[in-house]
Amino acid sequence: MTTSIPRSDAKGDASLRLGAVALVTGASSGIGAETAKALAASGCRVICAGRTRAKLDDVAASIEGKGMAFELDVDDRGSVASLFERLPPDWRDIDVLVNNAGHDRGGRRRFDEGSIEEWEKIIETNVIGLIRVTRVVIPQMIARDRGHIVNIGSISGYKPYAGGTLYAGSKFAVHGFSESLRLDYRNTGIRVTEILPGMVRTGFASARWDDTSRAKKFYDDFGTCLAPEDVARSVVFAVQQPGHVVISQLVVVPSSQT
Repeated sequence: MTTSIPRSDAKGDASLRLGAVALVTGASSGIGAETAKALAASGCRVICAGRTRAKLDDVAASIEGKGMAFELDVDDRGSVASLFERLPPDWRDIDVLVNNAGHDRGGRRRFDEGSIEEWEKIIETNVIGLIRVTRVVIPQMIARDRGHIVNIGSISGYKPYAGGTLYAGSKFAVHGFSESLRLDYRNTGIRVTEILPGMVRTGFASARWDDTSRAKKFYDDFGTCLAPEDVARSVVFAVQQPGHVVISQLVVVPSSQT
């Protein structure tokens, strides 16, 4: 028998209300930074979380008093476990969690050409890190019977490719986790959405190879790509839905990708 958590009187409330608190991981650049800005423009106060404080300060400053830079390493168990004790009291009621932190360092090559250390790090960030943050945040969402978890997946989570064994594998895991998590909290005030973007032109490829010229050629050769702002708008669209509406999955691809 499956037990559903009963909903509170906030049954019709949407997660994105004026002054709601959003936590965005990997917010120092790319999709994370643009998502933080888009949520702030929609009325949220945004915890811009990541490892690079100087970049986080820039993002937080760009959203005019609605942002707070917050150092968080999703690969570090202690960093995640201490999240709430390090947050100011008036930032602890997190209404929206956007699990965006991720990478593919060492990827886009045949499985045996990468080291086990490289492959482990992809899983550690993309899967274990996402689970860590979700597990720390969700109890207070349950207590308030309100919240929205948005996981940034990828079309690689259902459409693998050669050279993507660990990245695609990690996104398959995010997809399965997101779907099951959504079902765990059905009939409650907690919603779960997975955003599955196609190719997005960010610093992602540059970080993969530590080579900006190679990354530029990779995106140029691909053709039309999404911009980080496109994914950010998709996040806001999902979160802005009425409380009884759940965008379970949202696939977003550029016109050149099918």
